[in-house]
Amino acid sequence: MSTDKAKKHFLGQDGHERLNCAEAILAAFGEMDEADKEKLCRAGGRSPDGECGAICAAKSILAKTNLDLVKEMEDEFINLAGSTKCREIRKLRKLSCVGAVEKSAELLHNKLKK
Repeated sequence: MSTDKAKKHFLGQDGHERLNCAEAILAAFGEMDEADKEKLCRAGGRSPDGECGAICAAKSILAKTNLDLVKEMEDEFINLAGSTKCREIRKLRKLSCVGAVEKSAELLHNKLKK
């Protein structure tokens, strides 16, 4: 499952390349093109607006196929993490970074099945 693959990429486990949070999501869902990497994968995975790289990458993938579900997925992530902003998520401690990768991948997987 893509959720497991994203986690293994983030942690560098089982022969998977260690990637930042945004890269882990992109790699797990086969969306690792240069444009996405340039946009999402600098500064440790955080997007330029300080958004968590994992949810930002998940939203960018979902937006390619179903723009209508992006806000729904973002709202579900906020319910779990308390925010979409990396610093706020860390401060609230509702989700760890690996947890954000796992939940972003899980939410994206579920939305792509719709």
